[in-house]
Amino acid sequence: MAVNAELEARLAATTEELDAARKELEGFSYSVAHDLKAPLRIIDGFSGILLEDPEKGDLPPTSRHQLELIHNSARQMLAQINDLIEFSRLSRTELRTRDVKLAPIVDRLVDHMKAAEPGRDINVVVGRLPDCRGDEDLLGKVFANLLSNALKFSGGRDRTKITVGSRADAVTGPHYFVRDNGVGFDSRYANKLFGVFQRLHRAEDYPGTGMGLATVQRIVHRHGGRVWAEAAPDRGATFFFTLGPRP
Repeated sequence: MAVNAELEARLAATTEELDAARKELEGFSYSVAHDLKAPLRIIDGFSGILLEDPEKGDLPPTSRHQLELIHNSARQMLAQINDLIEFSRLSRTELRTRDVKLAPIVDRLVDHMKAAEPGRDINVVVGRLPDCRGDEDLLGKVFANLLSNALKFSGGRDRTKITVGSRADAVTGPHYFVRDNGVGFDSRYANKLFGVFQRLHRAEDYPGTGMGLATVQRIVHRHGGRVWAEAAPDRGATFFFTLGPRP
């Protein structure tokens, strides 16, 4: 019994140390990210002014191209830093858990998505989405990121097809999913998708900060669930998630 008590005490102490280290690292990342924003805003602002100044219209093509690279890179890094700050906040924000109706959330997101892409042929089918317990705002971010991801990676199709729904599971509760008919990916590398700034496709082909799926995973984990993906190259992808075991 004494040995067990000692092991439990050591485990508790180690867990506390790891938690403290994690919080310290997240606090450091948050602070550094904030400090980087100011100089980047200056670079973004002045490079933008130079590009828009009519008196600078006589810039040599090479100089203009280099200035555009500076301007676009600064804006991309600002977007990444903003997403990183938001990602860091997810660990510190208290969950406001309540009964949530997911269907209206998804319907609103789909309407906004279609309105933002009026020139695209987008077909979205929303199936059964059982109500759940969770933080409504954060769960909205989960579906927003998954729908945005589906829209982006099906951009090369003549018609974008997205399905949102769920499948029953007696142990974990519903498996919610978002499926698309996009470019897909090799499922052997599926776990890489949920890392910060990780991507399986070139940023030049599919712009973004690489934080969307990491955000999805962080929110799902905070709800006691898990997230995973199934896909094949050129055959679309499906992202599943649960929201913890049944009460």
